Amino acid sequence: MNVLSLFSGIGGIELGLERAGMTTVGQVEINPFCQRVLAHHWPEVPRHDDVRTANTWWDAEPRPPVHVVAGGFPCQPFSLSGKQLGTADERWMWPAMADVVRHVRPDYVFVENVGDLVRDDDAFGWLLGDLAALGFDAEWSVLSAFQFGAPHAKRERVYLVAHAAGRYGHARDRVGSGGVGESPLTVGRLSGLPVAARRESAQAWLEAQPDVDLLVDGLPGRVDELAAYGNAVIPAAAEHIGRLIVEDAAWAVAA
Repeated sequence: MNVLSLFSGIGGIELGLERAGMTTVGQVEINPFCQRVLAHHWPEVPRHDDVRTANTWWDAEPRPPVHVVAGGFPCQPFSLSGKQLGTADERWMWPAMADVVRHVRPDYVFVENVGDLVRDDDAFGWLLGDLAALGFDAEWSVLSAFQFGAPHAKRERVYLVAHAAGRYGHARDRVGSGGVGESPLTVGRLSGLPVAARRESAQAWLEAQPDVDLLVDGLPGRVDELAAYGNAVIPAAAEHIGRLIVEDAAWAVAA
């Protein structure tokens, strides 16, 4: 399954989704430091610098099909540490992400953001309304970084997966007659991975990474680096979601 990553940061979502078996086919990121990190780790992947002009960039040459559009648009409009201006904030970038979804027509949409997004009725209602208008149903769960073994405090994030609306009803009718059963994305499994398994997965990833002190030692722009690390998505969380999407895609074919 091919992934177009928006608001890529330093690639936490891509790392997780690739561990789930997906392939990154495009990245969009505006921050220069993050762009350098992405270029180092994904030198062969085409990149663009602005989600608002991503459709024109994507159409500029032949591209592979996109099965998943994934991204964590800026969280500052909803974060408790910000001004909480919500949809009035100029950094409210879901409409730009929705434009890309509308344009490339993926099978799935994966959104990550701060947990407070779901408490903003205007913003979250806008997001769900756009997805419904585009033909998607959505499942979501608010999870904490420590549930995935990351050495953080609570750090709640909402993880949302949208999939084609209405395609599950026929399969549910078949459950009692040799059908394939419920979709992996419709039985509350976004948060269903046992905590111990999440921690084991995250711990393996953390142990494989160089120490943060070593990463920043001698490199310029430490503020940019620390901000990038702080904004990064926990790869173990993206991997968990990615595996559910892969399962669901296989389930849909069987259904």
